[in-house]
Amino acid sequence: MAAERPTGPTTPPAVDLAAGLADERVDHRFKALPPDADGLTVGALAAERRNLFTGGFTTPVLALSAESVAHNLDLLETYAERHGLAFAPHGKTSMSPQLFVDQLKRGAWGITAAVPHQARVYRAYGIGRIFLANELVDAVALRWLAREMTADPAFRFVCYVDSVRGVELMEAALSAAGATRPVDVVVELGAGEGARTGARTEADCAAVADAVAAAGSLRLVGVAGYEGEVPDADAERVREWLRRLVALAAGLDRAGRFAGAGEIIISAGGSAWFDAVADVFDGIPELTLPVLKLLRSGAYVSHDDGHYKHLTPFNRVPEEGALEPAFRLWAQVVSRPTGEQAFLNAGKRDAAYDLDLPEAQVIRSGRDGSVRPATGLTVTGLSDQHTWLRTAADAELEVGDWVGMGLSHPCTSFDKWQLIPLVEADGTVTDYIRTFF
Repeated sequence: MAAERPTGPTTPPAVDLAAGLADERVDHRFKALPPDADGLTVGALAAERRNLFTGGFTTPVLALSAESVAHNLDLLETYAERHGLAFAPHGKTSMSPQLFVDQLKRGAWGITAAVPHQARVYRAYGIGRIFLANELVDAVALRWLAREMTADPAFRFVCYVDSVRGVELMEAALSAAGATRPVDVVVELGAGEGARTGARTEADCAAVADAVAAAGSLRLVGVAGYEGEVPDADAERVREWLRRLVALAAGLDRAGRFAGAGEIIISAGGSAWFDAVADVFDGIPELTLPVLKLLRSGAYVSHDDGHYKHLTPFNRVPEEGALEPAFRLWAQVVSRPTGEQAFLNAGKRDAAYDLDLPEAQVIRSGRDGSVRPATGLTVTGLSDQHTWLRTAADAELEVGDWVGMGLSHPCTSFDKWQLIPLVEADGTVTDYIRTFF
């Protein structure tokens, strides 16, 4: 249930609106929650501090470690501070206003979005600064944006532009909507041939900047891009592209393209190369305006046991700290047809599987609740509602046991669950994380 839009001229702070999520009623919409909790508010259920394993939850159930989430939030806050970076974490990972509030409390400049729907969710929950890492050419969305910026003079919105045609479409839609403030835009530099979006050459970027200068409804405030798309990415190729991005900002500044901007935004940084971003951005030369060095990593909140476990920059700079995987999907053994095979009651509807299969980590006995390592268990596949397990001949596993699995790729873990228990190490559920996908 989305929060009611405020009626005043300024959106209330995110912390106030997100707090209202505790008033939502628990019912059949939210999988795995205790059936006897139906009708309780989320806040009332959280106050009961039920145990994930004995408190009436059904399987499969996705849990977030309270301790690991707090650790990860703190780690990126201190990392950004140490390296002089502003931080606009990508909200598409969790789409959770509660986690956005936690990020903002830890000094985040704003929250990054990818598509208009995400921006609308952010605004419904009071996010005052949004960085849209895409060119926005949807006329309907631009009309909404113009209204939103008029209604709330404090609202800051920044988005990519990467084409002259895109600038034309934005200008036409915003002018038709009667926009009262210019929309801040940053030229997106593509990461190379065969990469994703972004103007491919510095000449293309200059042409886009010229088009922005001619558009009364837009204001150029910086440059940006995504280094994760650098072809055959390695440390030197990524740094080379980041140096191009910095040089582009300096060149546009010398040409007077940022006239009217109060600061120059230089933004990059996914979850795999933010150490390179910090390194190169540390060498940004003095420009005519203050520079906002804006990092946008998002997957760090929950981290994972697969894709980002291998890619995280903290593997390269262990002295800076280490992220902790926060997700664990618990499923129950519902079939043990042979000594070499077993099936759990979680599948593609419950677990991320686009990058790697889940990893069996621990077994909780269905007889006495004791926990042991998932020795001899290998996930070999997922059906819609089943996990296929290959079991070693001596694997101790029976129908009724719970298996806890680590997941790979946070973005496609969050999006399968609308209300996720936040669980302490002893199994106590302290809160429920609401998502909006």
